[in-house]
Amino acid sequence: MLSPYSILSTIEKQKVSDGKITSIFSDKPSSYTLILVLSNLGDFDSLEYTWWLKKETDLLKTKNITVKAIAIGNRESGKKFCEYTGFCEENLFIDSSAELHRELQLYQGLNWNLSFFSESQNAWLNLLLMCAGIGSKGTLTEVFRGYIGDKNAPSLFKENESINIKPLPMMKGSLFNRVGKNYQRPFELATLRLQNMIEVLKHWNTYIPNNKYLTQRGGTFLFNKEGELIYEYRDKGILGFAENMNNPLIFLKKL
Repeated sequence: MLSPYSILSTIEKQKVSDGKITSIFSDKPSSYTLILVLSNLGDFDSLEYTWWLKKETDLLKTKNITVKAIAIGNRESGKKFCEYTGFCEENLFIDSSAELHRELQLYQGLNWNLSFFSESQNAWLNLLLMCAGIGSKGTLTEVFRGYIGDKNAPSLFKENESINIKPLPMMKGSLFNRVGKNYQRPFELATLRLQNMIEVLKHWNTYIPNNKYLTQRGGTFLFNKEGELIYEYRDKGILGFAENMNNPLIFLKKL
């Protein structure tokens, strides 16, 4: 197998901003380049990972880290993703057939095939089984953590932040202060995930134009300006996009 840099530095994908097919490493190199190979753009992991990037904007600037992402979808889903998450269209690339994921040998997820099911139905079956923890390491633990809270993780919502989950009434981040401060409170992460879920379900066909790759997982690759791989993580299951889900970007603080 070729090294991740050999694969990522030579592959060309469609850029969401202008639709051109171009190299992922076409820009002037920063001190570090963080490459996120995401699953479907409508996958909860993709949305949650990008939320953490936005939360850690200052850290990325301080460390001079350029973030590039390649995800499964099309240009329309890429634009919708960037509109919702705030991720830069210039730095998002599309892989409609998960070709890059296969080249990097990332986990394809559960792949059971029932002969009397269509390809799409089998994909849904495998996704539901993975959500139940079958063939998806750590998923159930992570689901429960979203509800019970985590004193080893930072809080997610600012006190004055508006939380809009229709048809529920508008809430403020200060609501979670009733059970504590300065840590991830019960239901705080579950609330963030519910927001993302509602967004995707409202625009399912836009975010996920092809159900074939519903179970495909992603990976994280961090390179220095010389192209040396200094960190990598390969997803093992749903809600497992980081080595440390308590604080997914903590590995950057060690640079």
